[in-house]
Amino acid sequence: MLADDEDLVRSGLRMILSSAGDIEVVAECDDGLLVADLARQHRPHVVLLDVRMRSADGLVALRRLRTLPEPPRVAMLTTFDVDEYVSEALRLGASGFLLKDTEPDDLVDAIRRVAAGQGLVDQSVTRRVIREFARRRPAAASAPRPAAGTADALTAREAEIVKLLAQGMSNAEIAAALVVEVSTVKSHLSRAMSKIGARDRVQTVIWAYRNGLMPADPD
Repeated sequence: MLADDEDLVRSGLRMILSSAGDIEVVAECDDGLLVADLARQHRPHVVLLDVRMRSADGLVALRRLRTLPEPPRVAMLTTFDVDEYVSEALRLGASGFLLKDTEPDDLVDAIRRVAAGQGLVDQSVTRRVIREFARRRPAAASAPRPAAGTADALTAREAEIVKLLAQGMSNAEIAAALVVEVSTVKSHLSRAMSKIGARDRVQTVIWAYRNGLMPADPD
């Protein structure tokens, strides 16, 4: 499902995604207040949700989507590479975000990854936004349940894979870098997430920054 208040943007996204062959655009929306209702009606697997929309912004729409009995996975769409809205979207449980100038092939790949439950954060902004998000100390009332495990709980290979994940790599890219099977990466990552108490890949990345597996300062 596409949710963006610009007709031209939605048209371009629809053309790109529909041409992929294995992706169907089941609904479109240009009003943030209507997103959850349309999602309830059409039950998409993934919602590509613009951060800034008329009537209500993408964060309001995201909050409403998260209250659905079977909420879809949500990828936030933004024109900003560092945006306070992005950090809030991650806190609210978005699977990640994409920039509007993402290359078509990367967009298709990202939607497939989100649909498969892998989550994503755009590689060009991963370190800056996730680092800032991880560095903040959220108020107790609004904080998500953090991944609580320590780095000592991970094996050397599990820690290595978490580091590569935090750099924005997919399972396939990690497997290629380590010269192992994708199934091996999935197995190690699943065990690592279980040990640290992370619910998804995005929370795992945040944990990596909070626990010293990634550099504290920008490159």
